[in-house]
Amino acid sequence: MNTKEEAAQKILDRYIRLLTKENFSVSEPIKNEYSYQVSIKDEKDKISIHVFFGKKGNKIVLQGNKDLKLYRSVNALIYGEKLIPDDKPALEPSYAYIGTDESGKGDYFGPLVIAGVYLTPDTGKLLRSIGVKDSKELSDLQIKQFAAEIKKMNEIVFDIVLILPEKYNQLYEKMGNLNRLMGWAHARVIENLLNKCDAGEAISDKFGSEKLILDALQQRGRSINLQQVTKAEKFIAVAAASILARDAMVKWFNTHSKKYKLKIPKGSSLKVESTAKNILKKYGEEELNRLVKLHFKTSNKIFN
Repeated sequence: MNTKEEAAQKILDRYIRLLTKENFSVSEPIKNEYSYQVSIKDEKDKISIHVFFGKKGNKIVLQGNKDLKLYRSVNALIYGEKLIPDDKPALEPSYAYIGTDESGKGDYFGPLVIAGVYLTPDTGKLLRSIGVKDSKELSDLQIKQFAAEIKKMNEIVFDIVLILPEKYNQLYEKMGNLNRLMGWAHARVIENLLNKCDAGEAISDKFGSEKLILDALQQRGRSINLQQVTKAEKFIAVAAASILARDAMVKWFNTHSKKYKLKIPKGSSLKVESTAKNILKKYGEEELNRLVKLHFKTSNKIFN
């Protein structure tokens, strides 16, 4: 059995467990020449999931009448949109999983930072007991302290992808869409973590369609079950990831504020515009371009 075939089998196994857990009637898997498949049935309708293994990697296809309630329910479940309803309290997973979150997407200055944390249930309980929570509820000093605690725990595996403004602008120009760029970055963090640990599930904050991350995942990552959830920081691994991402962001702002001898503000306010104009006047356009996300509307007010 080749690697792509093994990955296809693992992917289908995860979907079978997921669907069975949600009380769907799922058949025994069948191996075809180029795919594995299962059938899903209710009282009157039937659809199927095929996981193909080919030269271009694994591809997941849901086949059936798209107007059926069964098709819509399975489609929503497969892409994670209804796994954890937003109006229900978070139930922390009883198994090890990956949480990812980002910082900097709304800041004109600075990088986009995506962090991921792999937690076991015991480590998750420890982090919650010491006060780890959504980074938006913490001060910069608390962020620094908690980030240091997280990094020194041997049981925690983490990864941080820091996309500096110059690289960010190149990627944005290539992809043409912030959500697509974020999907790519979250996928990179998940892939990096899967090279260090064996996780079957990843949870991230919802910023767009799950396909943005799923399509960007490489061979290894496609075997993971991804859930995107609104306010995902209620999960301790996502909260820990949000702390690591914001810690990296705070360090960037502090370092560059010292370098340019002025306070570089976050966000995209009038103060941000004023600061950018000052840097432009003193250091020139090329230097400013190394510090900002050029697609923001703020650029029109500064360069025109």
